[in-house]
Amino acid sequence: MALKATICKASLQVSDMDRNYYGEHALTVARHPSETDERMMVRLLAFALNAHEHLAFGKGLSDTEEPDLWQRDLTGAIKHWIEVGQPDDKRMLRACGRSDRVTVYAYGNRPELWWKPIAGKLERAKNLAVWRIPSAAVQSIEKLAERSMQLQCTVQDGQLYFSNTAETVLIELEAMKAGEA
Repeated sequence: MALKATICKASLQVSDMDRNYYGEHALTVARHPSETDERMMVRLLAFALNAHEHLAFGKGLSDTEEPDLWQRDLTGAIKHWIEVGQPDDKRMLRACGRSDRVTVYAYGNRPELWWKPIAGKLERAKNLAVWRIPSAAVQSIEKLAERSMQLQCTVQDGQLYFSNTAETVLIELEAMKAGEA
C-alpha cells in the first residue's frame, strides 16, 4: 500500500513592496511522503516571493512533467514555471521552452557545486533566473513548519522577512543567474 500525502494548511499574508503586491492566500499543501519539511517550506517561500492570483502548486515530486509551482494565464498557457531544489539542465531548458519565465530556488547541500557544471549550458536561456537560498535561512524556516500555519512574508528592498506568530526569519537570496523575462 502506497503512503499518502500529508495535508498542511497555511494562511499566508504577503506584503511585497518591491512588486507592489499585497494579498492573503489560504493554501492547501500536499506534502509528498518523500518530501521533507525543509522542501515544503521552500515551496511556500517560493509561493510568497511570486504570489499572484493565478499561481498554484503543481504536482511536483508526484509528476515529473509539472513544476513545483506555476502560473498560467486564462488560456492555460504557462506564464511562470517555478522549481525548488537542484533540477537538471535538461529539465530547466525544457521549462524555458514551455514558459515565459522560469525561476529556480536552489537550496541544500552546496548549490554552487550543482550550478557550476551546468551554468554554461543554461547561459542561452534568457528567461531563466536562478536564486540561492542560504542554508541557515532554510534551516530556520524549516522550524516554522506545522500542519496548520499562520505565515507572513514581507519583501522590501530585496530583503525577505518570513514569519509565523512566534518567529521571524530574515532571508537574503543570492542571484546565481538573472533572468531577462
